[in-house]
Amino acid sequence: MIPRADALRAFETDEFDVVVIGGGITGAGVALDAASRGYSVALVEKADYASGTSSRSSKLVHGGLRYLQNFDLGLVREALLERQLMVQLAPHLVKPLALLIPAFDGKRPDRLTGVGLNMYDVMASDRIRRRRGGEEEWSPERHRTIDAQETIELVPALAAREPTSAYLFYDCQTDDVRLVLTILGEAERFGAVCCNSVEASGLIERDGRAAGILCRDAIGGGEFEVAGQNVINATGVWADRIRPDELHDEAEVPRIRPSRGTHVTVSQEALTVHAGTVVPAGSGRSIFVLPWLGRTLIGTTDNDYEGALDHIPPSEEDIGYLLDATNTFFGSSLAESDLTGAYAGVRPLIATGDPKKSVDISRKAELYETSSGLVTITGGKLTTWRRMAKLAVDRIVEREGRDARCRTQEIPLGMPVAAGELPAVDGVDEASREALASRYGHAARDVLDLAAGSPDLARRISPDLPDLVAEAAFAARREQTRSVADVLLRRTRLGLLDSPRLTAPGSQGAQAVARAMAGVLGWDEARIFVELERWRELARVEGLVGGAAGAGPGPEVELGRAPEPERA
Repeated sequence: MIPRADALRAFETDEFDVVVIGGGITGAGVALDAASRGYSVALVEKADYASGTSSRSSKLVHGGLRYLQNFDLGLVREALLERQLMVQLAPHLVKPLALLIPAFDGKRPDRLTGVGLNMYDVMASDRIRRRRGGEEEWSPERHRTIDAQETIELVPALAAREPTSAYLFYDCQTDDVRLVLTILGEAERFGAVCCNSVEASGLIERDGRAAGILCRDAIGGGEFEVAGQNVINATGVWADRIRPDELHDEAEVPRIRPSRGTHVTVSQEALTVHAGTVVPAGSGRSIFVLPWLGRTLIGTTDNDYEGALDHIPPSEEDIGYLLDATNTFFGSSLAESDLTGAYAGVRPLIATGDPKKSVDISRKAELYETSSGLVTITGGKLTTWRRMAKLAVDRIVEREGRDARCRTQEIPLGMPVAAGELPAVDGVDEASREALASRYGHAARDVLDLAAGSPDLARRISPDLPDLVAEAAFAARREQTRSVADVLLRRTRLGLLDSPRLTAPGSQGAQAVARAMAGVLGWDEARIFVELERWRELARVEGLVGGAAGAGPGPEVELGRAPEPERA
């Protein structure tokens, strides 16, 4: 990505066709869609890219099998088509994942569930397109029933329960933050200018119409304007903070209804799964237990949330709910002390006003345009980001009478590379090369170039996970990263996978990250100390380690980003 300083200069001197507020998956998609249609685009994000809902998902790119229960066939169909497309556009980022629905006590899998899976198959695989050159696109195999032995091979944690058989079907999995960053990178390739730590504080109007936004630089301080002929609000659960009266009074928008989703991670040794498992959690609900980045990911909850939106920790109740459901199903004895991480986020569900409908009904995208011309896109989910972006940009195209078709269905996201094609670097093992290829694609070469120049950068951040210290230097140099939390929570995902080790006083991994960033950003020893304190305090406030949930910020450490040093 371009340096923040360059982006800020462009904001102050240029006028844009489209200004996008929000650097999550939807805003990134809008920026790519608009820029690829020929619009000049500016995007601002008040914190770090994907730091809100888009980094706190279940990491699934899926149709949503449970939505079939509500007969929301249109949403499932749309999501399944997008899932298939994402595997083609970003094969290194979006990968097929086997999922199981096991049966026990000599029983066969539930027939009604089989009917739902048949519908899932039909909606997912009735249109197999071909790429240029004749190669078939990925399409999932139809679901099938597997025996006890294959079930245990895929999910060893079930061995003690002696499963009879299981349904096997496929969805897809991703690193949600890396997907956002890759989409932003493609948007920049088409000319978009993106900058994080820039908060949109108000709408600029000329003759009653939106003509840009008033912004505040959270790092350097000061306010400035970004001029644009169109403004698109893609801030998700925060959407009604921009002109709330206008949005609700004129568009008759139902209130955005935040729903908190909590996830926890444990080691693979504590709960060994090679495929995902659908786990019943009582009251007709279910959770997922998934392999993800060397850990086992358990989630999600889905409860109304009315607290502050700046820091959203998992509640003790939600963590207990996930562990109880998992222990009951697997016969395990997981406790909070087994957690390697925990996180929560809020989804922007749209309240229907119908008390008979659950929050699950409201996962479809909603588009609103008000008298100022402000276009707001909210709702939806990770899988359908491209459709949401198209919906928003189509509105701009229609009202301007342009001939500019959507192209995002044909734009590759990043450039895949095989781990074996990456250069060998002393100290970097095959597991780390595989992880780099999956995360960065071709850009993994640039990370390895940094590692090759310094033994300290070629080391792992955490000894049992493949992420390299070089990724911290790369993130500071190339991805507008300005804090240890940016690296540990988003550029890598170690803050969710190895939180107890990385938040411990004197953590060698956290120190290595801070020192790698210091070499790029010009931090001295005092600044390194402050940044590490900020990281530990943020981890406490966010409840990344079991037992810290619900804690408020301490008075000694301000969580906002510090001013940039002169060398940055």
